[in-house]
Amino acid sequence: MADQAIKGRQKEGKVTAVQGPVVDVRFEHIEDMPDLHETILTRSFDKRQVTLLVAEHLEGNLARCVALNSTLNLQRNAPAISTGSPLRIPIGEELFGRIINVMGQPVDGKGPIETAASDVIHKDVSRVAVDLTAVKSNKGDVVETGIKAVDLLFPVLRGSKTGVIGGAGCGKTVLISELIHNIVEEHDGACVFTGIGERIREGNELYYEFEQAGILNKVMMAFGQMDEPPGARFNVVMTGITLAEYLQSTGREVLLFMDNVFRFVQAGAEISTLLGRTPSETGYQPTLGSEVGDVHERIRGSVSAFEAVYVPADDITDPAVVAIFSYLDAVMVLSRERIQLGLYPAIDPLTSSCSHLNAATVGARHFQLSQEVLRILTKYDELRRIVAVIGIDELSKADRTLYERARKIQNFLTQPMFVAESYVGKKGAYVRIGETLDGMEKIIDGKLDGTPEEELYMIGAV
Repeated sequence: MADQAIKGRQKEGKVTAVQGPVVDVRFEHIEDMPDLHETILTRSFDKRQVTLLVAEHLEGNLARCVALNSTLNLQRNAPAISTGSPLRIPIGEELFGRIINVMGQPVDGKGPIETAASDVIHKDVSRVAVDLTAVKSNKGDVVETGIKAVDLLFPVLRGSKTGVIGGAGCGKTVLISELIHNIVEEHDGACVFTGIGERIREGNELYYEFEQAGILNKVMMAFGQMDEPPGARFNVVMTGITLAEYLQSTGREVLLFMDNVFRFVQAGAEISTLLGRTPSETGYQPTLGSEVGDVHERIRGSVSAFEAVYVPADDITDPAVVAIFSYLDAVMVLSRERIQLGLYPAIDPLTSSCSHLNAATVGARHFQLSQEVLRILTKYDELRRIVAVIGIDELSKADRTLYERARKIQNFLTQPMFVAESYVGKKGAYVRIGETLDGMEKIIDGKLDGTPEEELYMIGAV
């Protein structure tokens, strides 16, 4: 009878402290204490609902929570009711072309989203079932992106994780947007875009770009913007992955785009500090490794992930960037030097890497061409320093030929982007893998030695 009385009793606590986005809720009975990641609802003085997620259990029946929306006007002793379940978001076809926030509420002004099903965003990763036969059959299945530099040197495989890494203003968002545009247009897949702590302007522009391109009906969007509390920016990544898991369960090819994973780590550091945890000697949260791991372990099966990663102060050795690195199959590093030379996309082939670039995956011809390109560009890097001192006329005939071909390769790897048409006034180009390989072969074999390098700049196929 006592157990039934406890079950029947509503688990209600009282707000005892509010420190920015961190809220302490005290429950009278120990049996009423909510689990970790459980949702607690309370209301502010102006009757606005505040959603809290349990982050820690403290002595004295205290649940320390992180708010997912603003805690402004939240009063002490305000009643807080535990829902008894982790945060649930709606899932279903109705979410195509819509923008939701971390809690699954629409933020695009198009009215409520009515779906038949919902799902929790926090799951035990060891219990997420994956069909291993489906994963095995996808082995070596290359997805064409239509971007020459990506297809040649960083082949994208179904179910792989690709990182686009660079400092501020290096073109991460433009490259991610172009990948979405090309892959969703060309392949009959579905896409989830997760905006993590990025500018509202970027989200707004992206929405209208998708609408203009006519691909809005293939994209689901979850945004936790820069002006939202760290709880929203930290957890929105799980909201995005939950949408991707739903699409995966329907048997679709799923593309998950995350912009920007560094902001997820940054939000985790803010929460960690507010919860009173001692930071590691680098200033990041002590749980950095496990948090980044939890996110990447959830991305599995046929979900192909593309992640933009901001590099603070252009320091590739930053602990947050290194932690994200270890989970990526391909790393495209965008260099500021190439931006200054006007080479877009500004991927630096010599500092980037891809674990899928091998003959077994892409074929012997593709692999040999890519290795020859990297060899020429490595040699060019050495010759460039010499030319800066003594001039090009002092080079031997063989070195001069190689130097000129390397400059043509660099120019050929640039490409006009569809998503940048309105800025540059040049029509975007989609280049098939075969056309990219043919063009590269002509440059390497010397068939274009008589062509000025300017003619290969910002073109599609040769």
